[in-house]
Parts: sequence; C-alpha cells; structure tokens
Amino acid sequence: MARVVESKKACTVNPLKMSQPLGASFAFLGLDACMPVMHGSQGCTSFGLVLLVRHFKEAIPLQTTAMNEVTSILGGYDNIEAALLNIRKRAAPKVIAICSTGLTETKGDDVDGYIVTARKRKPELDDTEIVYVSTPDYVGAFEDGYKHAITAIVKTLVKPLPVKADQITLLPGSHLSPGDIDELREIIQAFGLSVIVLPDISGSLDGHIPPDWRGTTLGGTTVEEIRAAGASSFTIGVGEQTREGAEALQTIAGTPLEIFERLTGLEVNDRLLQRLAQLSGRAVPAKYRRQRSQLLDAMLDGHFYTGGVKVAIGAEPDLLLAVGSLLHEMGAELRCCISTTKSPAHALLPAEQVVLGDLEDLETGAADCDLLITHSHGRQAAERLNKPLLRIGFPVFDRIGNAHRRMVGYRGTMDLIFEIANLMIDRIEHHHPGDWPLTPEARRAATGVPIANSTLTPTNLATASA
Repeated sequence: MARVVESKKACTVNPLKMSQPLGASFAFLGLDACMPVMHGSQGCTSFGLVLLVRHFKEAIPLQTTAMNEVTSILGGYDNIEAALLNIRKRAAPKVIAICSTGLTETKGDDVDGYIVTARKRKPELDDTEIVYVSTPDYVGAFEDGYKHAITAIVKTLVKPLPVKADQITLLPGSHLSPGDIDELREIIQAFGLSVIVLPDISGSLDGHIPPDWRGTTLGGTTVEEIRAAGASSFTIGVGEQTREGAEALQTIAGTPLEIFERLTGLEVNDRLLQRLAQLSGRAVPAKYRRQRSQLLDAMLDGHFYTGGVKVAIGAEPDLLLAVGSLLHEMGAELRCCISTTKSPAHALLPAEQVVLGDLEDLETGAADCDLLITHSHGRQAAERLNKPLLRIGFPVFDRIGNAHRRMVGYRGTMDLIFEIANLMIDRIEHHHPGDWPLTPEARRAATGVPIANSTLTPTNLATASA
C-alpha cells in the first residue's frame, strides 16, 4: 500500500493536474448529439478547449455561459437561460450538459434551480435533456470531474427497466482512449453480449471524417442507449473513478457491478474474461487464449529491458495504477510517483509513496531514475534530465494518434510493453552506438541496471501460463 503525501509547497510549478470542469466536459463529449457547456467565464472554457483540440486533433464542441464581472456578482440565471436557448436554436442538441467552474461555485449559483426555472419559463426546452454537474476547479482534478459527470448522467437519465440478460453496461475511466474502448467492446461482444458504453468517446473522438457537421458531438452514447442502461444485467467499471456511477446504477436499477481497478496487465484481463464467460455462459474464445500466450512471450522478451529500471511516473490515479502496476510486474522499480488527487487506487499501487504534487516534484524525484512517464507537459523536465519520456494521459499534444492508442486487454498490454522496452533500447543504443547486442556488463554500464535485478523469469512466466 502506497503512502499518500500532499505537497506543501506555496505554489504549483508546472502543473500536472487538469481541472474538474475539463474532466466533466470530456465525459460529456462521449454522449451523442451533446453540447457541453462550462458555466463560467469565456477564459475557463477556451483554455480547456485548446487542450482538447491539441490532444485529439479534432474540432471540439464546447460552449460557455460567458459570465462577466456584473453577472458574477448578481447571479448567472440570465446567462444560463440565454445559453440554453441559443444552443438549442443553433445546434439543436439532444443533450445540453452543464458543468460549473470555480467562478460560479464561489458565487454560489443554484444551477439546479436555474434549470427548473428555465424549463417553466421556456417550454421550448422540453425537447432537450439537460444534465448538470457541480465541478469547482479549486478542488479535485480531471478524474474527479469525469467521475461526477458519469454519476450526474446516470441520475438524470436512467430509469429502471425489465432486465435483459445478455446486455451489460461498461463504464470506462477517463484514462481510456477511444482505441481502448473499441478493444473492450470487441472483447465483450465476442462472448455474445451486447454492451452499452457510458460515456463512449470511441464514437465521437476516434478521429473519423464525419459525413456532416451538426455543431454538437458526432457520435457517442445516445439518449436512448443511456435510458436502456436501466435494463442491463451487469455493470463493469474500469478504474475506481467509475465506482460512484456504477453504484448509482445499482441504486436506480438494481444492477450488480464489478469494478476492475485496471485492465492493463495479465491477471486483471484473466479476471475480465472469466467474468464475461460466467455472464454469457460461453467459453473464452480461442483468439483470446492465443493473445494471452502472445502477451506472456512479450513479457518475457520485454523484461530484459524493464527489469530493475527506476521509473518516475506522473499521472491521474487510475492511469498511475494501470501503468505503474504493469511496470512493477515487469521488474521495474517505482521510484517516484506523483498524482493529482486522492483516490482509493493509491492504496493498490506497488510503491512506497504517492505525492499529490506537480511536475516540479516529478523532476526532483526523477533525478536518479531511468525513465519518465507523464503527459506532454513533462517534456522539458525530461530534456533537462536527459531521460527518455513515455507520453501518457492527457494532454499529449506533441504526438499524433492518441485516439487509437491501446493499453488495455492482452493486445493493449503488449503494445505498452513494446513501447517501453523500445524506449529503453533507444537509450542503450544512444550510449553505446554500434555495440549491439549488449552484454549484461555493457547494459549495466549504459543504464546502471543489471539484468539480474529483474523479478520476471522464464520459470515464473511458465507458472503464470499454467
């Protein structure tokens, strides 16, 4: 169990975390024909919009209530009503999703009351679903906003329905990419089960050329599918951040649930397939037995480059757990772990401590590490320390293909192992050009890491395979 320590610095230097409103907006982008709205100033929205556009390289629908000095003092009802009417007229969304910001939370705007009043005053809003979530950006982080948004969607739109035995609901964490969600959907459907993904960014942010432009999200979970989640026989959540939403579904519709702390690694995917086999009454398909065997071979090949490597990671809690646990299983040492917010996931991390801090804390702790892992804002620290950087999380704006990157399932775990191992190979070749393959002694001289330090051996791999 990792000990959680909060940084006591007077200010944040090179922030690691993103805000709650941005996390909530990200969740709302996974709903079809939706318009996310930040209830705050224009600057609050434009900053988040820039990060989303740079990460996904796509047009992002995101609106603001454009609060100013006067409305911030007198209250934002008029801005809420005007925003709802203008968005409905111009974009005709099926869902308008509102998240608060630090500005309006500090003022104390009663947005729930504003929505009730607006519906009474403007009956033309009756054909539009309105979801509101409280996300003050002076507390919490990206993952918290995403978590609360899922819960708000469930509580607002889901009602109990007669159970369909072959339908399950998948709640993906904010750390999963569109490619990850596609992978999980394929796995679930291979067992003959139908799946409702909530929210589903694989439909809206997967990097496709749309046939038209509506001004809202183009794909994702429809309102009809959200309502149909009330009929699911089971809920699978990926990451601790989905527990709150899964429990809300259980309260509303009585749906049993299981939260997988991560789906990056061997044992956790074994558990997923066993659960799906149980739910469907079918055997695990042969292709996944083959993929499992391939993953075991990838672990054997990759551990020569990860065994004993000292790693510094800065990420949101569930992503930190997913990547950090895999590296630990591959024989790496989690020397420095920085995260953004409190989470039960930290108790599962195989490290001495987790610091709730910033990228300056990561840079300080990574001085004697072999590998840095964080988002693109950590690239300057990696350059100063002359360390390889694995870009993960949000935002990654200096690489393309983020929508299609996979880190879940057997195949996604393999992809991540290869990416990390190849980074370490590049570092070895940089220090010893033309001297390949390296002997254990040369590798130790290049990286300070003896192969013998690895905890993964062909013997225990064979045990795992059995």
